[in-house]
Amino acid sequence: MFKKQDTRPFLIAGPCSAETEEQVMATAHGLADSGIDLFRAGVWKPRTKPGGFEGKGVEALPWLRRVKQETGLKTTIEVATANQVYEALKHGVDVLWVGARTTVNPFSVQEIADALKGVDVPVLIKNPVNPDLELWLGAIERISNAGVTQIGAIHRGFSSFTKTKFRNAPYWEIPIELRRRMPDLPIICDNSHICGNRHDLHEVAQQAFDLNYDGLMTEVHPTPDEAWSDAKQQIVPLVYKEMIKNLIVRSETSDNPEFIEHIEQLRHKIDEIDLELFNLLGRRMRIAEDIGRYKHRNNIAILQTARWNEILEKGLEQGRARGLNDEFTELWLTAIHKESIQRQQTVMAPKTTA
Repeated sequence: MFKKQDTRPFLIAGPCSAETEEQVMATAHGLADSGIDLFRAGVWKPRTKPGGFEGKGVEALPWLRRVKQETGLKTTIEVATANQVYEALKHGVDVLWVGARTTVNPFSVQEIADALKGVDVPVLIKNPVNPDLELWLGAIERISNAGVTQIGAIHRGFSSFTKTKFRNAPYWEIPIELRRRMPDLPIICDNSHICGNRHDLHEVAQQAFDLNYDGLMTEVHPTPDEAWSDAKQQIVPLVYKEMIKNLIVRSETSDNPEFIEHIEQLRHKIDEIDLELFNLLGRRMRIAEDIGRYKHRNNIAILQTARWNEILEKGLEQGRARGLNDEFTELWLTAIHKESIQRQQTVMAPKTTA
């Protein structure tokens, strides 16, 4: 259900929160001709701190039924408890999603899964708040075990201690690994929650489609600056339509013979370089083991901070000279350094006799 069709993405849009019936209907009518597949609205809103707007709850569910009746749009909401599942289904909500704060708790996900047994309603599962792929996979597995056959994942970014321009750091490598492990699972980008502002929405959406995501979830509001929650990241329907129109949705592959021939030639070159890199890394690790043995004989500590700083500083400088960004260079050198330390620990470990 949630899969991209050729170059047509699966689109979800609507307000962060269902605030009033008038606001919900104004948004729905503003999006009715935009080609979206699902109209989203937060009915129950889990807030970080008490006192904020936590949604209208059951009171808002008839508003979504009216959206379907007047616009023909299918609807989706977030659920976090078994009772919320029952109420959503009772009021004809078409698709449910499990939020990031719920995904992080296996007990809560299992409660939702138990409530879904015997009801094959489509379910989307947002990544957990913290960057933990196993938690995300565990939530997907629990919902699948309940007998739900139409499942999709929503990438909405992750909490991070480091300061970035994003509300939630994308950590693109995590959904990429999810796609590697579950190649048939649709992945949708929630660009609103990644950005936390309306100015970067197009950039993040385009990056997602460049990575072959299946769809997009975006928060849309008729008067965003007056929104009761997440005002900074919402846009008006007209701006949403412009964003969608200007996005380039990539194909996964091509049957063009010229493309296939040239891409295979380039990939062959990559394979040859990768093999050369592995050979060099193997040589480097053997030298690291020799250093470990020499340190062992002379009772010298493995970690040499001054030497590591020297390697890192020199590596960053050499990386910049070759067009590599500092983040990549540091990650690469850190991984090599970690493996070198482990090799030295192995050769320096006391030998036991049987």
